[in-house]
This record gives sequence, C-alpha cells and structure tokens, in this order.
Amino acid sequence: MEIIIVIVIAIIALILSIVIVPQQTMVVIERLGKYNRILGPGLNFKIPIIERVAGRESIRIRQLDVPVETKTQDNVFVNLGVSIQFLAISEKIFDAFYKLTDVNQQITSYVYDVVRAEVPKKKLDEVFESKDEIAQTIKADLSGSMNDFGYSIVNSLITDIDPAPNVKDAMNQINATARLRVAAQNEAEADKIRQVKNKL
Repeated sequence: MEIIIVIVIAIIALILSIVIVPQQTMVVIERLGKYNRILGPGLNFKIPIIERVAGRESIRIRQLDVPVETKTQDNVFVNLGVSIQFLAISEKIFDAFYKLTDVNQQITSYVYDVVRAEVPKKKLDEVFESKDEIAQTIKADLSGSMNDFGYSIVNSLITDIDPAPNVKDAMNQINATARLRVAAQNEAEADKIRQVKNKL
C-alpha cells in the first residue's frame, strides 16, 4: 500500500514539474516569488511547489491600432488611424514581462504624444503629403523608448487620415470649382479657335 502511495505522489510530482511551452512563446519561472529563469519552446521542467510559472510572453509580431484625434496648423480637426507592429525581444523577456503592466497602453500613450506634437505643425494638405514622414517619426520615437522595456517596434503605419465631414465637403467643393473653372477656360479657348477659323 505504501509503495502505491509513493508511486502516486511521484507521478503527481512529475506531472506538476512538466512545463510545455508552445512555439513563439517564452515562459517566466519564479522560485519562491523571485524571478529565476526563462523557459523556451518545448518540454521543460520546474520544481513543484517551490517554482511556479509567473507568466507567458509571446514573441510573435503583434499589431496595435491607435485612433488619434488632433488639430492641424490650419485649425482642422482630423482623425488619424495609426498601426504599430511590435514584438517582445527574446533576449529581453525579463524586461518585457516585469517592466510594463500594459504594453498596449504604453504604446498608445507614446503614439498620442508624437502625433499631437507633429500634426499641429502642419496644414491639412501637408499631413496628407507627409504621412510616411510622420509614421517614421512615430517609429523612431517609439523604438528608442520601447527598447528599454524589452520590445522592438517593427513598423509604424498611418492607415487613415480622416478630416471632419464638413471639411471633406469643403475640399470636394474646392476641387469641383477648380475643375469647372478649367473646363470653362478650355471651352473659351475652343470658342476663340472656332471664331478665328470662321473668319478665315
């Protein structure tokens, strides 16, 4: 009977010691509440009761979409859609896991800060023309800050620039008026040519 109890305890201890880590994931192990080591993908072992899995950190590329409302230099409110692609650096999992409570919130705060510093320097037309430049500025600022927290910024994209509906209507009206003016000028030129031909 004692042998059976020992075997059962040994099997339970073995089951509790096994840690299977999926691909593209790192596991943080703590021993008695203190950081001990990082486990990579595959079959791993920990000491039951003394060690525990504190958490898991994905090293796959993630995407965070941040909508930002800001004002341009010519006092037009515009909504920008900013997409940030980032990942946890496998060599810095300790920093990624312990330094930040919420990585998405941190990145969102940085994006707000950069966009609201850059866009008000430009007029609406310039925002459309320099969206790649703004995206690169966001990436550069984020990369410097987030690297200290164990994250790498892969890419930053401005996916949408959407002015207020009345501004869009006004822009369309300006374009329509300009096209009508060009059409009227072309018609006037054609009229002149016809009159000259008729006189000949």
